[in-house]
Amino acid sequence: MTSQDLRHLESAAPRIMVVDGSKLVRKLIGDVLAREVADAVIVPCGSIAEARAALANGAVDLVTTSLVLPDGDGIGLAHAVRETSGQAYVPVIVVSGDAQSHLESRRFTEDVTDYFDKALGHKALATFIRGYVQPQPIPGARVLYVEDSKVVALATKRMLERHGLQVLHFIGVEEALEHLEAHRGQEDAGTDLVLTDVYLKGKLDGNDLLARLRNDFGYGKRRLPVLVMTGDANADNQSALLRAGANDLVLKPIEERLLVTKTLFQLRLSRMPEQRTLDA
Repeated sequence: MTSQDLRHLESAAPRIMVVDGSKLVRKLIGDVLAREVADAVIVPCGSIAEARAALANGAVDLVTTSLVLPDGDGIGLAHAVRETSGQAYVPVIVVSGDAQSHLESRRFTEDVTDYFDKALGHKALATFIRGYVQPQPIPGARVLYVEDSKVVALATKRMLERHGLQVLHFIGVEEALEHLEAHRGQEDAGTDLVLTDVYLKGKLDGNDLLARLRNDFGYGKRRLPVLVMTGDANADNQSALLRAGANDLVLKPIEERLLVTKTLFQLRLSRMPEQRTLDA
């Protein structure tokens, strides 16, 4: 996605479809989004059938869905959106208290763009959705990026810098750890988020970096978010990364919109106070 595309999203009133079998939950999520996302138009639906009908009457910019629906599930709804919308790219976000276990077991299909754990609360949900439909930069945010391919690193660095992020690029894990070690025990960890490839040419790889951050340094997911990039399609390997403490995965080939959205969301979430959970 280009900067021009992002400016278009920021200027247009986003139409957000909220799909949930509970009228109360639809209203709760709809009210939060209407209040927190500027000019949002909410399209509430109680089932996959209602969502199909609504999509036939007009395009939407994003869909949120619960995992369990009266006539199917959120994965089925995501597939229906792809079939019905006729749009090249409609983000479909599964909102569920069980989303993390689905993510770790890699049960989501490619029709699901992303997931949101409702335990993070309604404010975080609004921030998450806003990251897709009205992306805003975070001035001064620093991303420590580990990648040994100069070509990939240059392209990814440019993606992040286009959105106002400062990128500290290291070729190997050893260099990155030296930087982090210099800030150990300080309030400032030396970066606000870590982005690393899994497979690197040095003695240490992305798994080692993740283990050091979570175990040796003791940084939790909110204290220092870690996004792991991987081209490995093996579901067990992806699950292992998430269980080891990765906040999220960025699958290769890298799609700019997803990379930037995931990065900005984790940065914003790390700065937010704990919120009450969404009722379900």
